[in-house]
Amino acid sequence: MARTKTKVFQTETKQLLKLMIHSLYSNKEIFIRELVSNASDALDKLRFNSLADESLLKDKSDLAINVKVIPDENKIIISDNGIGMTEAEVIENIGTIARSGTASFLENITGDKKKDSNLIGQFGVGFYSVFMVADKVEVHTRAAKSSSEDAILWSSSGEENYQLKSLAKDARGTDITIFLNDENKEFAENARVKFLLEKYSQYINFPLNLIEAEGDAQRVNESEALWLKSKSSISDSEYSDFYKFISYDQNDPLLWVHNKVEGNNEYTNLLYIPKNPPFDLWNRESPRGVKLYIQRVFIMDDATNFLPLYLRFVRGIIDTSDLPLNVSREILQEHQLVDTIKKSITKKVLDALVKLKNKSLDSYQEFWKEYGLVIKEGPAEDYENRELLASLMLFASSTNEEHDVSQTLDDYISRMPESQDKIYFCVADTFEAAINSPHIEGHKANNTEVLMLTDRIDEWLMSSLMEYKGKELVNVAKDDLQESEKPKVSESDQDIIAKIKKHLSDRVSDVVVSSRLVNSATCLLLPKNEPGAQLRKILEAAGQNLGESNPIFEINLKHKLVKRLSALKGKQFSSFVDFLYDYAVIAEGGSPKDPAKYLRQLDKYLS
Repeated sequence: MARTKTKVFQTETKQLLKLMIHSLYSNKEIFIRELVSNASDALDKLRFNSLADESLLKDKSDLAINVKVIPDENKIIISDNGIGMTEAEVIENIGTIARSGTASFLENITGDKKKDSNLIGQFGVGFYSVFMVADKVEVHTRAAKSSSEDAILWSSSGEENYQLKSLAKDARGTDITIFLNDENKEFAENARVKFLLEKYSQYINFPLNLIEAEGDAQRVNESEALWLKSKSSISDSEYSDFYKFISYDQNDPLLWVHNKVEGNNEYTNLLYIPKNPPFDLWNRESPRGVKLYIQRVFIMDDATNFLPLYLRFVRGIIDTSDLPLNVSREILQEHQLVDTIKKSITKKVLDALVKLKNKSLDSYQEFWKEYGLVIKEGPAEDYENRELLASLMLFASSTNEEHDVSQTLDDYISRMPESQDKIYFCVADTFEAAINSPHIEGHKANNTEVLMLTDRIDEWLMSSLMEYKGKELVNVAKDDLQESEKPKVSESDQDIIAKIKKHLSDRVSDVVVSSRLVNSATCLLLPKNEPGAQLRKILEAAGQNLGESNPIFEINLKHKLVKRLSALKGKQFSSFVDFLYDYAVIAEGGSPKDPAKYLRQLDKYLS
């Protein structure tokens, strides 16, 4: 009878073990994922080593992972017929936490062999997640080159000690027996375990079987990891079917982006843009993102770190081999690889949208109708891709009296005369208000195109963009004239302006003669660095106190209403100035403080 050897964990190991069990993992169910992944590693390692030593596979058995649940005994047994371990390897890989046999193996191979091995690693760390649910764990293992008598049984309760015992084993590989504690008996159910196997290990390389009580094997990972296949071998219908499977959307996607990146950082992405936006698109706090896999092993839904918030509608898969299996959302936030992947796939999604826009404007307009407002959040969030995002935006234009949102900034630039160096835009609540705004009258008269911006976010957007391809973006409602560009004013008109300014001193910052008004009598301008009505509402909603706005009052000296001022004095003058001011307020889409008074004045002056 073999003698049992009791060994004590190293002091550092005991401390780390306690941390592993109680702190590192937030979700108990992942112990299944970790152990199945370890089993897959062992199979991968055997298959790889057999290329140089065919005797390792002399028994000709099919490589597989078997999981058996024994409800009456609160036990789970996870078995593989992989590389197995010797006693020395057991002590090195399991007796010392975070010492991974797979990781050590990877350190000793380079080049293409390393790429071809497809090993996950992290055996030592992931294994100990089992003690979140177990009172005791047994590992019965036999190395591929060892005889049946040279097998070893490792056992531990996850505390001070572990035991080693020689115990014969007929076949190579490893059997892990989990003795569940009273708090976690839920895992001693076939249905529960099957669900977890399908959730986390659906796409591993080897058959994954759930052994029924009668001994029959039910394979639970029939699905193939579509994203790992070559693009040329995947049909459009397969891409669409996979999208429906992962998104629960019954409609085909608008487009997809499928890439495999090799080199220092290796990963594969398969990302989809839905035709129809998700119902919670405007809930910025709602969980969203892509599914993260590590070497085909599911890690988490809604891995939000891999895409900027303005691409929150994107669905799909990211699979990498360069992150540890025990990665958490907190670790993701700090991992350099995450930023690398984020930059890369963000650029790929935006490039795909550019391609769609250039290929089919009609299809892109449908996309823009659904997602344009979200894309407009981008320039403020993603400075690096600001110009690329700007190229994707569609606007209505003063060149078309219909509300046709189809013009890009590049379209605008292509129509600019050589003398023009600015891109002009008008912000209003509606297209009708924008196209009829007094601010664009002068531009229309000069055949200068103005973009019509009517979304609530537009002014904020433009304040983030500021320019595009070296062309300044200018709000026509801002005071942007240089001193040399302002019209000459006679002395009598200067007196009138001074009287207007005195009367409106509590409402306006300045009174100026207009160079832009053609058909309108007056308008209100914003000082160049002051936010407009749209942006003011957004900033105030965010809690900023901006104080009162003091616009510039601009008057058209050629207009018949303004000309009447020269004949008025005293209260009549003041009353008519109030009328002209309310006129400008209404033109801006606002309301006079006393609408009834304005209407009485209107009736009076019309009669």
